[in-house]
Amino acid sequence: MLSKIRQTVEDRGNQHVGLLAEFSDPGALVEAVEGLREKGYTRLDTFTPFPIHGMDRAMGLGVSKLGFMVFGGAVIGGLLGVFLQWWTSAGPQPNWWPTELNQFLGYPINISNKPLFAWESSVPIIFELTILFSALTAVGGMLALNGLPRPYNPLFNSDRFGRATDDAFFVHVSSRDTAFDRATTAADLRDLGATGVEYVDHDGAALVDDDAEAGTAVSTRADAPVAPHHTTGDI
Repeated sequence: MLSKIRQTVEDRGNQHVGLLAEFSDPGALVEAVEGLREKGYTRLDTFTPFPIHGMDRAMGLGVSKLGFMVFGGAVIGGLLGVFLQWWTSAGPQPNWWPTELNQFLGYPINISNKPLFAWESSVPIIFELTILFSALTAVGGMLALNGLPRPYNPLFNSDRFGRATDDAFFVHVSSRDTAFDRATTAADLRDLGATGVEYVDHDGAALVDDDAEAGTAVSTRADAPVAPHHTTGDI
């Protein structure tokens, strides 16, 4: 069990080790992703300041599992609302129930000989619990499916990656991809229009230059910061 957990943590930590490429605009990024998939790459991820229409299709993503998870949460919440009100208003009063647990029994009250439980008066609580469980499942499911929270990510070693929330568009090709080869993949990314390609791992980020086929790379960490294209580089 512990070895499986360690393997899961290691796999999650290594999934973003690979090549990070920057593109000039959303259209170029979509075309690059489509081109990478045509070349056989499957372990891709994109990072943009805003959602890009058509990116899901370009990446070959299927229907999100989150909707099914939220539906399951809604059903559980609705059924719990029905059970809660039935148990508290008309639940059984068994003689064998321990007296010290009487606080967990229902408390039926006969009011003008009305039914102890009626679905009409139970709708508000059923509705509230349905919405509550749906919302909690949506938040929890989103965090779980995205592997969040994730305080550390190898991509944080790239200085230019900070612009992914501003004005830059990136695609990442994982080194775990079966088609990945550092030199060949870097050449593929440049052929698809990448304005910059970096190899990112746990030790840092290295800018892959035009001689990547020969295995050369230039460091882009603190000793050689990358200036955003919309600044002069003086600040």
